[in-house]
Amino acid sequence: MALSNDMAALIGFACEAVAYGAYCILFVLTAILLAKRKRTKENINVPITIASVFLFLVCTAHFAIEFNHYYTTLQVNGVDHFADETNPLLGADLLISVADLIGDAILIYRCWLIWGKNYFVIIIPSLCAVAGFACLAETSHRLLGINPTAPIAPNSLVPLATAGYSLPLVTNVLVTLLIVSRIWYLSPMSNPNLRGIPPPSRTARHVIDIVVESGALYLVTQAIFVGLFAAKHPAQAIIAVIAVQIYGIVPTLIILRVARGLPQVTTPKTGGILTSHIPLSCVRVDTTAFTDATVPVYDINSRGLNVNEDYLHRKGSSVRI
Repeated sequence: MALSNDMAALIGFACEAVAYGAYCILFVLTAILLAKRKRTKENINVPITIASVFLFLVCTAHFAIEFNHYYTTLQVNGVDHFADETNPLLGADLLISVADLIGDAILIYRCWLIWGKNYFVIIIPSLCAVAGFACLAETSHRLLGINPTAPIAPNSLVPLATAGYSLPLVTNVLVTLLIVSRIWYLSPMSNPNLRGIPPPSRTARHVIDIVVESGALYLVTQAIFVGLFAAKHPAQAIIAVIAVQIYGIVPTLIILRVARGLPQVTTPKTGGILTSHIPLSCVRVDTTAFTDATVPVYDINSRGLNVNEDYLHRKGSSVRI
């Protein structure tokens, strides 16, 4: 039996309820964990904190609209026409785009910070994110004039909406690559003479793993949705509502994982070319804007392992993401 639009919408609501429950748990655990660390206000990145809270509120509002539609529509009409678009559902669809935009903004902001507040680096990702939101907003506007009750986008709107969902995907890929490449460049892993030093390399690699794994969750969800939407498959209704919660889960998951702690960075032991007394100058990597992890940058010279100040100056001595 083929999957109908109405059944897909019902399954989608059930899946979103599970995803939203997981998001709430992650959000509460993150808040508790950060509170226990007794961080001072100066250690908290205010813009990302505000954006993360606002993102949670947007995702909550989306679930509330879907929940209201669930019990009111089933009570009045039953399953028939459950997937039909309504004005509240159109607002919920717009909230999906808003959540996606906020999630991209958080990622772009981290990228901007780790690249030393270089605006040129984030121009293309920012344009892609804004253009995607504009395409989806225009899709919603045109839908009202073509068929405001259509459960899926009409054929004439599929290319515009596909572009709207694809551009944020491009943003995620570009920004993730930029963040990972910058962390690698600032860490000892970029120096072939230092790759055998476990503590700093392990710390930087752990930071990279967190960013890549979290970005992959977003990437897979968004890629599946874009494919289903372009094919006009009813299952798009399932992935769409799950995706809005994923947009909130990803940045919260990064915050939670780093707040739990990164591998300790210790001074390497004496041996071979390494000296027993090693001055440390650290590149400061704050992967969540709440918790700091230090990745020392070393340079080997004839006197042993010492800090190369010119090397630090060229790479940047303090980076926050």
